[in-house]
This record gives sequence, C-alpha cells and structure tokens, in this order.
Amino acid sequence: MRISGFVLRIIQQLMRDKRTLALMFLAPILIMTMLSLVFDTNDYEAKVAVVHISEPLQSKLDVSEFKVYANKEKALADIKNGSLDGYVSFKNPAEPEVVVEGSDPSINGAVMKKVQTLFPSPSTDFSDRIEYVYGSKEMGMFDSFGPVLLGFFVFFFVFLVSGVSFLRERTTGTLERLLVSPIKIWEMVMSYVIGFGFVTLLQASLISWYSIYVLDMMMKGSFFYVLIIIVSLSFTALTLGILLSAFAKNELQMMQFIPIVVIPQIFFSGLFNLETISEWLSWVGPITPLYYAADALRDVMIRGFAFEDILFPFSMLIGFSLLFILLNVAALKKYRKI
Repeated sequence: MRISGFVLRIIQQLMRDKRTLALMFLAPILIMTMLSLVFDTNDYEAKVAVVHISEPLQSKLDVSEFKVYANKEKALADIKNGSLDGYVSFKNPAEPEVVVEGSDPSINGAVMKKVQTLFPSPSTDFSDRIEYVYGSKEMGMFDSFGPVLLGFFVFFFVFLVSGVSFLRERTTGTLERLLVSPIKIWEMVMSYVIGFGFVTLLQASLISWYSIYVLDMMMKGSFFYVLIIIVSLSFTALTLGILLSAFAKNELQMMQFIPIVVIPQIFFSGLFNLETISEWLSWVGPITPLYYAADALRDVMIRGFAFEDILFPFSMLIGFSLLFILLNVAALKKYRKI
C-alpha cells in the first residue's frame, strides 16, 4: 500500500508538470522529425563547370549537366561567391586541370565524382592536377566541421551556465532584493550581461586557442577575427540564456529548453549540407544565431576571409544580442511590482 501510494504521487506530479511531459514526449518527436527531414534527402548535386573547352571537344563530351565558361576568371569568381563548387579547365586538352572550392571534403568528393563522368575512362587520375581555392588536399573532416563544432559548444555551455546562474539569482532571492532597489531594470540587465560576459570572454578565448593551437584545427585567417565571432556568439547565448531563465522555475525546467532551443540549431549550422535539407526546414537556419556564427567561423578559419567579408554575420549576432537584451528588460518587468 505504501509503495502504491508513492507511485501514485509520482505519477500525479508528472501529470501536473506539463513542461516535463512535453520534454519526454514532444521534444524527442520534434528532434526525430528534424533528423528525418535532414537525412532523408537526395545526394548533393555538385555544381561543376567546364572552362576553355573547344567546340570539337564539347561535341565529343557530354557537358549537358555542366556550366560552360569562356574563361576561368568568371568561374573562379562564381566559386568564391558560392554559386559553383568547381570546374574543369581544358586549356591543355591532353592534361585537363580540376579546380575545387575545397572547404568541404564531402563536396570535393561530389565534384570529383561528377568530373569523372566527363571522361570515357572512369579511372582517370586527377590527383596531381587538382587545385584548391580554399583548404588543401590534407584537409580532413575535423578541419571542415571544426569551426561549426567550436561555435556549437561555446553556444551550448554559455547558454546553459548563464541560464542556470541567473535562475539561481531568482531562486535565492537575490534578484528580488535587487528589484526593490532604485536600480533600473535595463541597468540590472546590462550589469548581468557585462558580469557574465567577462567570464564568457575568458572561456571563449581559452576554447578557441585550445582548438586551433593544441588540436591543430585548420586556421587560414586571423585568430583575432575568430575571437570576435566567438565572443559575439557567446554574448548571444548569454542573453538568450538569461531571457529563457525568466520563464523557468527550477534547473530542470531550464534544461528543458535545450532540446527545443539549442539542439535544433546544429542541423542548420553547416554541419549538414543546407542545400539538401527539406524545404520545410529551410527557413529555420536564418533565424538561428549559430547559422551565422558557423558560417563566419568557416569563412575565417578555412577560407581566410578578412573582417569586412564577415561583417554581415557579425552584425546579425550583435542584432540577436540586442534583441534578447530588450526582451530581457520586458520579461523582468513582471517581477517588479509597479
């Protein structure tokens, strides 16, 4: 009887906690649905062009699925702006050369697979005639995915620590005492952001330094630019964590935001090819901070871009932070008696 009484009490508690029930039943369904839409797609179709191909040679080869360029300058420009993955140059028809974008090994493989369809002999060896616009032949999967993972883990831990820490400020009564003081809400929010931000800056610097200089992650650009991106992403995670903690009553409820807010972002950060993701989900990426941070990190670390080239994603991260700060001010007003 005593056991049955305890069992009944636990079941009743769970049934009253709607957020826990949603975490147990709806969150796994949401994530599995996303995984299905991400992986249940066709193989990536590489965008490849042919350059300097003569009319007689063009009539012999099947180039119907290839773009045709008169000069390699235009093809190279399209590779840099993302509309082309690679091209084959027939300037010397006896020894054609292959140029690939190079930042993603899986796309490089798709380019080479498509290039092979041009030639009668599928065993034609181009290994000595491949030129990489970005990256290199020695580039591995960790170098390609490293910038994305770096951004994700920084975002995840800053979000979690800031959210739980601010929640503790509420549950211990510290926030309540501050709210009855003369301090304005926006001043209090900025104080928390700056205070947590100092520790966040140290964390971002350490993680970035360790990943690049100890784990030997590929680094073509400036470490300072990487640090700027990581810090701006950290502040976005920090302000989002503080914002969502205002809607949690305990640490468990704060953890419940992770499957809904944090994990889905990994699907749209570049870890998977976004061009193969279902159109049902294509709109999600541009409204997530990690989408812009991962893109900027890959631009700097793999492609060696300068700061002016990453100004747009950097501005988006700053915009997210400012938006979350404003929402924090609005959310905290409910704790102050007017």
